[in-house]
Amino acid sequence: MNTTALEVLQAAFPDASCTTSVEAVVLTVQPAQLEPTLARLKNDPALNFGLLLDVTAVDYLEYPVQQEARFYVVYTLRNWEKNMLVQVRTPVADPETGVPSATPLWSSANWGEREAYDQYGINFQGHPDLRRILNHWQFQGHPLRKDYNILQGQVCYESDSLEKEIKAQLARNGVDQSLMEDINTEIMYLNLGPSHPATHGAIRILTALDGETILANVNEIGYLHRGFEKTAENRTYNQVIPLTDRLNYCSALMNNIAYAKAVESWLGIEITERAKFMRVILSEFFRVQDHLVCIAANLVDMGGLTNYWYLYNEKEASYDFISRLTGARLTSSFTRIGGMYRDFYEGWEADMEKQLQDIEKGTTDSLKLVLKNRIVHDRTQNVCVMPADRALSYGYTGPCLRASGVPFDLRKDNPYYYYDTFDFTIPLGSKGDIYDRLMIRYEEIFQSIGIIRQAMKRIPKGPVTVSDNNVTLPAKAEVYKNIEGLASHFKLVFEGVEVPAGEWYDSFEAANGELGFHFVSDGSGRPYKCKVRPPCFYMMSGYHEMVEGEMIADAVINLGSINIIGGELDR
Repeated sequence: MNTTALEVLQAAFPDASCTTSVEAVVLTVQPAQLEPTLARLKNDPALNFGLLLDVTAVDYLEYPVQQEARFYVVYTLRNWEKNMLVQVRTPVADPETGVPSATPLWSSANWGEREAYDQYGINFQGHPDLRRILNHWQFQGHPLRKDYNILQGQVCYESDSLEKEIKAQLARNGVDQSLMEDINTEIMYLNLGPSHPATHGAIRILTALDGETILANVNEIGYLHRGFEKTAENRTYNQVIPLTDRLNYCSALMNNIAYAKAVESWLGIEITERAKFMRVILSEFFRVQDHLVCIAANLVDMGGLTNYWYLYNEKEASYDFISRLTGARLTSSFTRIGGMYRDFYEGWEADMEKQLQDIEKGTTDSLKLVLKNRIVHDRTQNVCVMPADRALSYGYTGPCLRASGVPFDLRKDNPYYYYDTFDFTIPLGSKGDIYDRLMIRYEEIFQSIGIIRQAMKRIPKGPVTVSDNNVTLPAKAEVYKNIEGLASHFKLVFEGVEVPAGEWYDSFEAANGELGFHFVSDGSGRPYKCKVRPPCFYMMSGYHEMVEGEMIADAVINLGSINIIGGELDR
């Protein structure tokens, strides 16, 4: 826990309830104090919580401990410069009345509050566009409420054209109302997606065009909605791990590790030294895989198919190695609460080095085609710019935030698994344009390869799981030979790892940025609530600001540059 943050916030808010939870300071305020509390957290230079990471709600209807209200809204904020994290909680007496919106303070509150409204039915007073975001517009009820009937069928019979939303966006951008209604004007409405390969997943991008210039843009997501968070409520903590694979399937194992790390942080588990280094090696290798896919697809969007083969061939070749390493090519479910599923196979080091050398060659060959390519420069430089202040306002993290010149990376700023002992640099952009987002990922590939090689030299021998039969399965010999081992195995499989009651947030530097998990535990072996803070959800919320004023072809390659992954975006 960052004790400095606790002292600073206690001094700033002496009348608020101020507690700690893992690495966060938790402020509980009444709805009347929510708006001034959030405003001071952002605007006071001594506090400077300029990054709103997430907005969620909690339904305590079935929680064993009595709460002041059935619903609470939770804002998760970060001061990225001083490594301070705060969660502001407020009770919601009446969901219809709700709480004041934080959209005047942070642009990321727009989509975050829409999600809380959609899933829990909580109103946010003063929100400029409070409508459903993950569930379709004819959906009845709010699925993350504890009394929602999950067997209820929900069919969308009619298409919502987004006509009101695109016209409202045109008006905000200064387009005269009469021009929107006159069929003889040059304004044309064009749908890109959801069933279109250029959308990198099921996303609907509705644009208003003057020729090929985008005057206004609104976006519709949720087509791939999998119900991750509702499903997690009905699984044991270890049974959720395969669900995390399907979040960002381009770097699936990073989601495993982030999830396991979050649960272990509350349990107070210190995993073994070998498991830590295994997680570093796998995380960085999958970061490389994710960036290879992103760059390859992005260059195909520009017509650079040759680059695709230089990059994606190495990604494809690595799948066989990943299969030998973890047991599966794409979705391996390789972690467990308390460690890893099993150890690496004998001789894996030589195979890893061969993969790294091939990836280095493919990436270098691709760079030779890009660095001095006038077409690439013209298509990407000073195009779809996201300045640093706007990137922070929209909750950007990861390569897209660093491309805007903000040097925030959890591996450096809030290190875990010995990242503070590795020699690597954080590449930064200067403009926040498509070119910066592209080149940041190129450089991060080389930095990750360097981390992997350092970790391979330092990885110790030893067990890969903690020796605690309340958390990890006992050895088969114990299960077969004594009743205690059999009982422990049975309870862990059927009842799950019992996690002490409480509420916490933990985060991880994934390929796209900060991947966070907000848990509420009731003391059982299943999460009472498991909320994902997906990095690309908030990056997509700022997409319209990046493309308005640009060309329709730029919108396509910009989508690739922010690396939207449908499973992570929609969950």
